[in-house]
Amino acid sequence: QWFGRKNVFNISEGERWSANKGKIEFLDVNAKGWHDYVDARRIEITCGEAPFLVSRYDAVTGKSIDLDSRVGLLDRKLRVVNENAADETDWFKWVVRAYESTYGYEYQGDNLLLARENLLITFIDNVRCKFGREPKLNELKRLSTIISWNLWQMDGLTFSVPFSERTEGFRQISIFDTWEDIG
Repeated sequence: QWFGRKNVFNISEGERWSANKGKIEFLDVNAKGWHDYVDARRIEITCGEAPFLVSRYDAVTGKSIDLDSRVGLLDRKLRVVNENAADETDWFKWVVRAYESTYGYEYQGDNLLLARENLLITFIDNVRCKFGREPKLNELKRLSTIISWNLWQMDGLTFSVPFSERTEGFRQISIFDTWEDIG
């Protein structure tokens, strides 16, 4: 939709698809370039493990998906950055912008943890592939902070955080409570 044409990132083949391996072209549609695409805000509601943001593995089979065949919303932005950034400094700047403009929320805490992990590992995969090195600690901290703010826990039905609407007699049990504390 954004590009005004089909088969930009992947090509449908019946019930399957294959990744378009050619460089993503930004034709003069609405005079938008790759910077605009990376900056465009995107959100995955009730994101679970975030498979529509980053497609690290096939959700049905569990098999890993090669980096150049991933088609999540953030994967696509990272691909565009990988293809267009001038140098490593420019690359990191635009990777940060891609993460800053990508959001998601999930009610289940365990799924949220996996979603955040998937986004961070996707960054690590991209650094390894693009530069043949491990990410630096300051890079990981920067991306981890963005991820923790941009993927949050929320009930999509009530638009509230879990347990914000207390019911009479409700008490959240802690794993550190003893039976005497629970009473």
